[in-house]
Amino acid sequence: MTSSTSKAALTGEDARALRQALSRAEARRKWRAFALTVPLLVFLLLTLLIPIAALLQRAVENPEVATALPRTVKSLEGWSPEAPPAAASYAALVQDLGHLPDSSDAGALARRLNSEVPGARSLVMGAFRALPVTGSPEEIRDRLLQLDPRWADPPFWQAIAKNGSRWTPDYLLASVDLRRGSQGDIERMPPELRAFGPILLRTFQISFIVTLFCLALGYPLAWWLASLPARKANLLMILVLVPFWTSILVRVAAWIVLLQSEGLVNRGLMGMGLIDSPLPLLFNRAGVVIAMVHILLPFMILPLYSVMKNVPPTYVRAAVSLGSAPLAAFFRVYVPQTYPGISAGALLVFILSIGYYVTPALLGGADDQMLSYYIARYTNVQVNWGMACALGALLLTATMVLYGVYRRIGKAELSMG
Repeated sequence: MTSSTSKAALTGEDARALRQALSRAEARRKWRAFALTVPLLVFLLLTLLIPIAALLQRAVENPEVATALPRTVKSLEGWSPEAPPAAASYAALVQDLGHLPDSSDAGALARRLNSEVPGARSLVMGAFRALPVTGSPEEIRDRLLQLDPRWADPPFWQAIAKNGSRWTPDYLLASVDLRRGSQGDIERMPPELRAFGPILLRTFQISFIVTLFCLALGYPLAWWLASLPARKANLLMILVLVPFWTSILVRVAAWIVLLQSEGLVNRGLMGMGLIDSPLPLLFNRAGVVIAMVHILLPFMILPLYSVMKNVPPTYVRAAVSLGSAPLAAFFRVYVPQTYPGISAGALLVFILSIGYYVTPALLGGADDQMLSYYIARYTNVQVNWGMACALGALLLTATMVLYGVYRRIGKAELSMG
């Protein structure tokens, strides 16, 4: 009896030890797997998450006025926008401008205020170059008004007071054609100033057209490749992948040569007698769509091909053998099984399209530029990082919304299936 009990106890201890050893081995395996993913996580953190966080922060950051004019902002607290500012505000303005390290800081301040009120750049830089201005607050006010009578206009002081906080929603509001009024309430911009709504709509419109053309051209080509033997399909797939080995800039330059009035396309059409005069294919919407479809077509073909390879051809043959017409069998049996490839390819092409910059800039006209063009313009030409980041945040939000819609549609299809 005692021997049997000790043997059972020993067996229980061995089982616990075995479970602990297995648990430790599983924990080590998980830690090793996690350690292998650490370099990728660090890479994504440094190249994706931190830049996105910086972009979102800069879209609501407004440091120019708060940093350069702290005394002026404080002097305007409680100031009624309808009344002229007190003489102390003029004195505080001169004192703040005198404490700026160099003209580059004054230039940044002037650009920021000029984005609020046209003409503020020359106003601020004129006052900065006139320094030092000394005397009593009333004498300083008179001196500034003598330099430029516009210092008496309330809109310039309203711009300073409104941008006195380091954080502002103005850039994000402007990206959707909204603004803060003089009393701080949110209102729509006047019709002549509403620019980004039509630009965003144009971006979606061009992207949608490009996606439709890629689907119309890519679907039959992917179906043909999927129906070929593996050896032939792999050889032809090289032709699909060739554009990935060529720079986008080179391909756009080639389309400029092809689509110009004396280019190969117009000369070929005229040689065949299809047209009498050259078609306008360059520096318009047609040239942009043609080039973007050529560049993005492989991104539609590859998801479609990967799905079509897994669709058994016997399904269509079975439908035909049961009396269905071949075309009806194709659309009712084959096409529904390729919906995942269609949705993945369409989403990929559409998201890539809404971020295009080089192709519309080189092949399109003034009314064919997409949102990325204005992001680049605010970054490189106007040096307005806040507005550029706000437009970038708008583009990122649109992309995330599209991805969310795609996920919901995908889940709905899976639940129905």
